[in-house]
Amino acid sequence: MASITFKGNPMTLLGNEVKVGDAAPEFSVLANDLSPVSLADSNGQVRLISVVPSIDTGVCDQQTRRFNEEASSLEGVKILTVSVDLPFAQKRWCGAAGIENVQTLSDHRDLSFGKAYGLAIEELRLLARAVFVVDSNNKVAYAEYVSEATNHPDYEAAIAAAKAAQ
Repeated sequence: MASITFKGNPMTLLGNEVKVGDAAPEFSVLANDLSPVSLADSNGQVRLISVVPSIDTGVCDQQTRRFNEEASSLEGVKILTVSVDLPFAQKRWCGAAGIENVQTLSDHRDLSFGKAYGLAIEELRLLARAVFVVDSNNKVAYAEYVSEATNHPDYEAAIAAAKAAQ
């Protein structure tokens, strides 16, 4: 299990930590139109999965915008941003922010993604900040659990891993 803090306070993560080389766990989340989305829906593609506590906060906003901007250099890589925000809030935020290259997905229903990837924060019912790259064979090629939830991930390392997985 990964160890993280939120504003300096230790948090309990539910689920098991996912490591490079592991088979990527399956999950079921909701798209902005409330349709179910799973890992299997993008089989055969490289996926960069950006995980944020709440898309409507400063670091999460910046993280999602950064991967949206980087999408042009990651041709053939599907970029997903997962949070527990309601699908309606994600859709509204994406429209206001002009986000078109990232698919936002909601794990609010049952924390399927958060529990499968060891990111569900028990005390807050949010997801811890993380980035994963899953290759076209559904193997984890990159995994970063950000130790302090209010810090940024290592964007360059995640982008390099996504390019290498292509």
